[in-house]
Amino acid sequence: MHSSLVLKVVIPATPYEAKGLLIASIRDNDPVVFLEHMKLYRSFRGEVPEEEYTIELGKADVKREGKDVTIVSYGAMVHAALKAAEDLEKDGVSAEVIDLRTVSPIDYDTIMESVKKTNRVVVVQEAQRQAGVAANVIAEIQERAILHLEAPVLRVTAPDTVYAFSDAEEVWLPNHKDIVEKVNTVINF
Repeated sequence: MHSSLVLKVVIPATPYEAKGLLIASIRDNDPVVFLEHMKLYRSFRGEVPEEEYTIELGKADVKREGKDVTIVSYGAMVHAALKAAEDLEKDGVSAEVIDLRTVSPIDYDTIMESVKKTNRVVVVQEAQRQAGVAANVIAEIQERAILHLEAPVLRVTAPDTVYAFSDAEEVWLPNHKDIVEKVNTVINF
């Protein structure tokens, strides 16, 4: 009998998740690519228990509950999405933020449950528009939940240019203001 392996790709957004997902990755029978964003090393702190624990691979996390729009992201962009959600709340917009945690496989059940609740979606990735997983997430949402959408699914990405280094990086990378702008577009559609 032939058993097929699944390549899993893990991208944690917090120190807590990094430990739990790394232990789960080591124990997994499938090959796992574990990607940590260097920006998270110097930008975010979080409590990490000393005891051993795992976080299920392939299971997204709803970082913030909301009712007006779903923001789907992963890795360092989760923090930008959460900051955008805080800004949007000041204007009366309730944003649900989903952290994919793994981009292969993607937890489409969690995404679809949120889409059916909010009816609007913005997908955020740091990668260029033509790269990353945003296009696939959007395609799956369109195929599985088109009748629940009240606006087009929009995405926030880096531009389709070469990655900018040094000081230009902050201008090139998407940020919470870019997310707020796209959310306002889908809210006002």
